[in-house]
Amino acid sequence: MDQPLPAFLSPQRPATLLARLGEAMRRHRGVILGLQWIMVLCYLILVTVPAFLPLPGSGATILGNLTLFAQFLFWGIWWPFVMLSMMLMGRVWCGVLCPEGALTEWVSRRGLGRTIPRWLRWGGWPFVAFVSTTVYGQLVSVYEYPKAALLVLGGSTLAAVIVGFFYGKGKRVWCRYLCPATGVFALLARIAPVHFRVDEEAWKRYPGRPRSVDCAPLLDLRHMRSSSQCHACGRCSGHRNAIELAARSPNREILALAPERNDLGAALLLIFGVLGVALGAFQWTLSPGFVAMKQAAAQWLIERESFWLLQDNAPWWLLTHYPEASDVFTWLDGLCILAYIFGTALVVGGATWAALRAAQWLAGAGRFHWKSLAMALVPLAGATVFLGLSMLTLTQLRAEGITFAWLGAARTGLLAAGLLWSAWLGVRIVFGSPESALRRFGALIAFAVPLALVGYAWYLAFYVW
Repeated sequence: MDQPLPAFLSPQRPATLLARLGEAMRRHRGVILGLQWIMVLCYLILVTVPAFLPLPGSGATILGNLTLFAQFLFWGIWWPFVMLSMMLMGRVWCGVLCPEGALTEWVSRRGLGRTIPRWLRWGGWPFVAFVSTTVYGQLVSVYEYPKAALLVLGGSTLAAVIVGFFYGKGKRVWCRYLCPATGVFALLARIAPVHFRVDEEAWKRYPGRPRSVDCAPLLDLRHMRSSSQCHACGRCSGHRNAIELAARSPNREILALAPERNDLGAALLLIFGVLGVALGAFQWTLSPGFVAMKQAAAQWLIERESFWLLQDNAPWWLLTHYPEASDVFTWLDGLCILAYIFGTALVVGGATWAALRAAQWLAGAGRFHWKSLAMALVPLAGATVFLGLSMLTLTQLRAEGITFAWLGAARTGLLAAGLLWSAWLGVRIVFGSPESALRRFGALIAFAVPLALVGYAWYLAFYVW
């Protein structure tokens, strides 16, 4: 049975611009598919071709060298602004542009179509995949060298294709459960001011049985409360006259979701992954503490005539090894990078987790859950990811002789916006508790700990180191 005109496009109810846009996405699915395959072609060229070219010479420029151009697109433009798009538009990137998503879905329609096994649906994979990819990328210098980029990005794409071949029957199993970025995307999409809104009452009132929606990320559309897993592809727009693209308060999802919908995996990824591992990965190259740690360790080894950790014979796919560019990591370099990144995760993530648990205890049992309060840190996490990735953008532009006088003010403003937004969400959650003012203020003081830690870390990176 064909669907009638969606209620929000009926003459009795003027359609919003967003609702019309959602309907256009559904009607012009072929245009989106064409755009996806253009992205796949560009992605494959930019990932593979530079890996087989010589490293850029000292006078090479972004516009005159394919390797530098690909690096700038991937790490200077692509990833920072993909993260920004998650906060502004939800996971439109995933549903409309992502080459890995397009490939895994295409292969899945032609693959074995096996049932998704229970081990693959384990909720901890996004955390494991994000941490593993982030740390490994630092060890092989994925931002600087095309062979490392091919290994990390190409390896991820190959894994997406393999998973699509075995599982899913046309669904994006890789994107839902295993993609290294899906957990971070899911967090940032929670504060997007647009989403596909589901009206359950309209769903119930719809007559007949319409054709089902081909939802690639395997969502229960009728009960969809969160934008975290929605790929915003538009396929479900108008379904049962109950789904439309609409505006919302960016605070709504953080404040409205019940604690049980804020799963443990998402909270741990936010605390130990984005605010811990990612922060350490962004800052180890700037930190004088890292240099001091490495020098002290080297001195200790030399004094004991133990030199094997000071050797630089690791292969390029394990540790950075490019003698032609005078860039070679020793085994000690690798160990120190691991120690710094995981040390940052332990200090910042551990202190954040303890502070959130303390806030829950101070507010009183059952008033709010620490996982709900953790979600108030999503704006700060978004600012952290964008600031860290944009450091690469600015480094690449600086090599081209391009600088910005307003950079310091812009960084300060973005960091302040993330801190204030997260602080406001924390206040709303804590003061939603009916406990005494004293207990609530105690909970707020505890919640201020992660804000202060992350803010201070970026202060050091931008203005001290």
